[in-house]
Amino acid sequence: MFMGEYHHNLDNKGRLIIPAKLRDQIENKMVFTRGMEGCIFGYSMEEWQKIEAKLAKLPLTNPLTKRNTRKFMRLFYSGAMESEFDKQGRVNFTSTLKAHAGLIKECVIIGVSDRIEIWAKERWDSFEEEANEDYDDIAENLDDIEL
Repeated sequence: MFMGEYHHNLDNKGRLIIPAKLRDQIENKMVFTRGMEGCIFGYSMEEWQKIEAKLAKLPLTNPLTKRNTRKFMRLFYSGAMESEFDKQGRVNFTSTLKAHAGLIKECVIIGVSDRIEIWAKERWDSFEEEANEDYDDIAENLDDIEL
């Protein structure tokens, strides 16, 4: 399970160090793709296979959802990249992913259970500030769990 918050910068070649505490939970490879709310999602190969299996079951011809399903799958897969870490644990993202997440220099890497997320620091700070204001209300309205 991935958890925690880590701050790193893109180096001058556009590479980002994925923290050892997160890398230690997977082999030497991850799949990165467009995430929600302007971040990058990173999945272990095992978790990626689970995602692929779920996506393969989505109906492409259901009149109510077909257009959104196709749109989502096109963007999700076209932005995906399989990446091995270099000896220092760095990843070099595609220009498509960097643009999607607004990555320029300062980055925040967070663990979110079955995936990691990579955020531009400014976006993360904005998201975190907004979410913190509603944190108690959000937690109280999660009917299925008690914290």
